[in-house]
Amino acid sequence: MKTIGLLGGMSWESSAEYYRLLNEGTRARLGGHHCARCVLASLDFAEVVALQRAEDWDRAGTLLAETARGLERAGAEALVLCTNLMHRVADDVAAAVDIPLLHIVDVVGDHARRAGLRRVGLLGARATMEQPFYRARLADRFDVEVIVPDEPDRTVVDRVVYDELTRSRIEPASRTRFQQIITRLAGRGADGVILGCTEIPLLIRPDDSDIPLIDSTRLHAERAVCIALADDAPAGPSSRKAPR
Repeated sequence: MKTIGLLGGMSWESSAEYYRLLNEGTRARLGGHHCARCVLASLDFAEVVALQRAEDWDRAGTLLAETARGLERAGAEALVLCTNLMHRVADDVAAAVDIPLLHIVDVVGDHARRAGLRRVGLLGARATMEQPFYRARLADRFDVEVIVPDEPDRTVVDRVVYDELTRSRIEPASRTRFQQIITRLAGRGADGVILGCTEIPLLIRPDDSDIPLIDSTRLHAERAVCIALADDAPAGPSSRKAPR
């Protein structure tokens, strides 16, 4: 079994989900008392949020890269960045280490393509929805078109992420708002919706939508289990290290 390095704390709520899913997946495969071999580095999310709001992606990339090197020194054999938005600096992180980085967008794109989804909605933090790093990778590598909510729906999604979900608040009213936003995306032709913030699956479940939901957190963790146990994970860029 390989040791997975979890670069988390963005927020700790989603990092806890990764830890749970990794261990549940390992036990489901191996049975008994088996659990995942992993090491966790948990950042102070307040520091990361400040860099996000300042759009200081260079400093953010340096911070995450340094943390990733620490995970590698601690024995990690593969790296999981426990956040969607901070894959904005995934290339900086991958270039800093000699272990493979499992890119969340590649896992999401592979799932969407295998499910036959060609036009998907994307819910996440504002930068995830509005900047090209997520949408362009899905289009270029997987031929999946991405649409995002109109305003003011993007503001609603971003506010719920930062003011509620990353503060351990699950509000029924926000679930209803998200369901309405998903319905509007479906009306614009989305045949599925990416839950592109690792906290959103804490709020929205598959039964909350009439179209397929792509749970980025669960898919990312499941693929990490495949890598750790050397299963025949689907081939693709998500299982390869980015060139240095």
